[in-house]
Amino acid sequence: MAGRKQFLQQLGLMAGAFSANSLFNQLHAEEVSSANSKVKHLSPISVASDEDYWSVIQQAYTLSPQIINLNNGGVSPSPKVVQEAVERYNKISNEGPSYYMWRILDQGREPLRENLASLAGCDVEEIAINRNATEALNTIIFGLDLKRGDEVIGARLDYPNMMSAWKQREAREGIVYKQLSFNFPIENDDEIVAAYENTITPKTKIIHVTHIVNWVGQIMPVRKICDMAHRHGIEVICDGAHSFGLLDFKIPDLNCDYFGTSLHKFLSAPIGSGMLYIKKEKIEKIWPLLSNSNPRSSDIRKFETLGTRSFPIEQGIGEAINFQLAIGNKRKEERVRYLKNYWAEQVINIPRVRIKTSLKSTYSCAICGVSIDGISPAELDRILFTKYKVHTVPIEYENISCVRVTPHVYTRLSELDKFSKAIKEIASAVK
Repeated sequence: MAGRKQFLQQLGLMAGAFSANSLFNQLHAEEVSSANSKVKHLSPISVASDEDYWSVIQQAYTLSPQIINLNNGGVSPSPKVVQEAVERYNKISNEGPSYYMWRILDQGREPLRENLASLAGCDVEEIAINRNATEALNTIIFGLDLKRGDEVIGARLDYPNMMSAWKQREAREGIVYKQLSFNFPIENDDEIVAAYENTITPKTKIIHVTHIVNWVGQIMPVRKICDMAHRHGIEVICDGAHSFGLLDFKIPDLNCDYFGTSLHKFLSAPIGSGMLYIKKEKIEKIWPLLSNSNPRSSDIRKFETLGTRSFPIEQGIGEAINFQLAIGNKRKEERVRYLKNYWAEQVINIPRVRIKTSLKSTYSCAICGVSIDGISPAELDRILFTKYKVHTVPIEYENISCVRVTPHVYTRLSELDKFSKAIKEIASAVK
């Protein structure tokens, strides 16, 4: 009982991760603060190549020595402090689930909402906490009042779950779903914006755009697309699954009307955590995906009526925010971009090797596609893992054929050197 009482006192009435007794403050704050003080005079770009600094960050992760994980585009591992937070909250939940979950842990959502809103740069009443980008974006897609004949513009390289949602509305309700085709990489914002604008008709109601295209890492000019769309009286949904927690931006900077993201990607929050943003004045008109007693409410919380959920996962998000803020958004963005360019520049001139992503900072950050002439993506992925223990993901979709490579802040240069060497060896063995 004494241990339980002490634990609850440490939670500070569920200030939890945002109290002086947070796990991050207990486990990492001192060493990260010391590392930060040594590089505070340096620009984020300069810090990006400071291996002494990043070694401190790397030590905060629990990495398997069995594989080199270069598929952080799917889901990223959480640092140890986030894992321990989830385990701690799970343990206390199971000591008395209905009491600790509903009367204690459930009260921690509001401090979490406030800190997510701060990280996102928006009003606290514009943020809902859910499980992933698919849930967030499906909430918007199915919550919009659209009628037969209304048009939606998306792209054939948007995320599959989002395309499926629009196709379902098209099949069931008769809306018109138009999809653009792009040949990435594209290093011209005007070309991309024009493609959307040229597809607009008087019936167009929505543009759906992916901030960072998950297949090859193209960064889309979301702000320019939103500004253009608004001039035509059209709303914009932004899929930020791969951008939030990676790129240094605030959601209002994008000028989108709706935004959904997965927090278990580059924020390194617990697996199965996500976030929904809706401009405050538009909340009332969006129907919740799951039933709510007041579906036309202007309260963002109507999108959180999920019933029983994983409260430990929600509260673990707070420690991920602490970890993010300790590094700094821009510092993190530049480090991950540096890692991507580090390996890509080693292999770009190897015979038969093709880089499928721009290496310019405006158009890419973490994700980069690579292929080798004469080898299918599936075969390249198989060789990389079976022979070199490098985990990537093969992409064979539409006009894209490559393996997707995505490092994270915990990735070491020695691992990227092994990967680059593997690409060279595989390419040289092609007959």
